[in-house]
Amino acid sequence: MLIFELTVQGLVQGSIYALIAVGLTLVYGLLRILHVAHAGLFTLGGYIGVLVTNATGSLTLALLAAMVFVGALGVGVYRLCYQPILDKPPYVALIASIGLFVAMEEIFRLVFGPYGISYTAPPLLDSVTVGGMNLKQAELGVMAGTVVLIGGLALLAGRTRIGAAWRATVTDPAMAQSFGIDIVKVRYLNFFIGSALAAAAGVMVALLNNLVEPTMGAVASYKGLAIIVLGGLGDVRGTLIAALVLGVIESFGTIYLGAILDRDAIAFAFLIVVLLLRPRGLFGRA
Repeated sequence: MLIFELTVQGLVQGSIYALIAVGLTLVYGLLRILHVAHAGLFTLGGYIGVLVTNATGSLTLALLAAMVFVGALGVGVYRLCYQPILDKPPYVALIASIGLFVAMEEIFRLVFGPYGISYTAPPLLDSVTVGGMNLKQAELGVMAGTVVLIGGLALLAGRTRIGAAWRATVTDPAMAQSFGIDIVKVRYLNFFIGSALAAAAGVMVALLNNLVEPTMGAVASYKGLAIIVLGGLGDVRGTLIAALVLGVIESFGTIYLGAILDRDAIAFAFLIVVLLLRPRGLFGRA
């Protein structure tokens, strides 16, 4: 029973990691940019989720509002921060992204206060019994929400003309443009979807922890980058699997290695071991 409980807890955490890391993978796959400011959008999603839920009592409305607003802001980040420097070396975009993330943390601190905010009436607090194990509705909601969002992304990418244009732009931007694909609009869509998924992850973390604070995105940014390396840079399928694996490793590690390492240290120890054995990540190609 303990193994089952730890696995479920790991999948819940891995689901959140997946939503964060998929957005990073989409940006890297399209532009070869390590989008560190993505973690700031994740934090903003959590704030919007809490504020809208407190104001309206509707978690669904809060989730939609966070995804739409943060998705639009992600497009703005690309347009104002990245697009003007796409012709510069990759480290320029990385430095700009880190600076933007630090600025966002300070803005959150000034606007929302340094100690964070919580739900006035936390939703989905009740528990349900599954296979003799009590699970919070919030945990089930996180897993179900991740399946719906990632499933929708898979359908968009694999079954629509938009998805075909998206994949073509990732594979060969110049060739895609020669066939009439507007690669600028594809990039806008890429940032909108990736940022919206990060916002959904922020809402889910706020739901599980009943707290959103200015620095909430710091650890998420490190782990998101670790996950896309584990999955093979730019590989969405590998990223999803790596996120779930990392969540489960952390869950078991806190029980069996907790006296030696904390949860975050376990994640990075796992990353180091994997990269020593497979420098291209779990699913990376030469």
